[in-house]
Amino acid sequence: MRFHVLTLFPTAFQDHLEYSMLAKAVSRDLVSIEVTDIRDYAHDAHHTTDDYQFGGGHGMIMKPDPVFEATEAALSGYTQAQSKEIPIILFTPQGEMLTQSVVEELAKAPALAMICAHYAGIDNRVSDFLATREISIGDFILTGGELPAMALIDAVSRLVPGVIGSMENVTEDSISSGLLQHPLYTRPAEFRGMKPPEILFSGHHANIERWRREQSLQRTLERRPDLLLTAELTLADFKYLKSLGYQRPDNSE
Repeated sequence: MRFHVLTLFPTAFQDHLEYSMLAKAVSRDLVSIEVTDIRDYAHDAHHTTDDYQFGGGHGMIMKPDPVFEATEAALSGYTQAQSKEIPIILFTPQGEMLTQSVVEELAKAPALAMICAHYAGIDNRVSDFLATREISIGDFILTGGELPAMALIDAVSRLVPGVIGSMENVTEDSISSGLLQHPLYTRPAEFRGMKPPEILFSGHHANIERWRREQSLQRTLERRPDLLLTAELTLADFKYLKSLGYQRPDNSE
């Protein structure tokens, strides 16, 4: 997987890419992360990348020309056919919500280009004629698109074979399975009088797996009941959820 980041602040990615899981993935050629400074494509003496809004208004707006040129330069090594398969992502509160299913979809692309906006916004011609996808990481406002870009790079990289030690760790994670993850415990077996559930020491793997599934269902019902609408549930799952008072919105069994 290759990531192309277009940003006004390339040093913001330095620590994240040098000391995280991604650093190992890059060193092993599992992923490639190229950060392009949009200012390098501003052609005036001051490398200006923002300007006042047409029609008036508060705040400066990112100019379209440096963003277009920086993105085109970053993707210049691909053929025209390859470029058509590369999503050009603009991070904006107006975009679709980033979910695990979106991450899994984007992970199938040969590369991702990500535009990190700043200031009061970005010239709308970028979203109309350059970006092919707009993504939001939540209903809140950040100072720029760098943190969303890091989040997306991290989430997609986890799906690249070899980045995580075991793909089972990926598929069994919260959300990836469609449900929230069950409680996890490790040594010491007793800490300040607190002990893990006895069933985890029983050695009965079938009972342990059933307990974990039920805990996952219960946690999802309590914290993210919306996930139950799309999760793959068995008849046993529905029976357990019903014992907890859950009723499907369509009132079906």
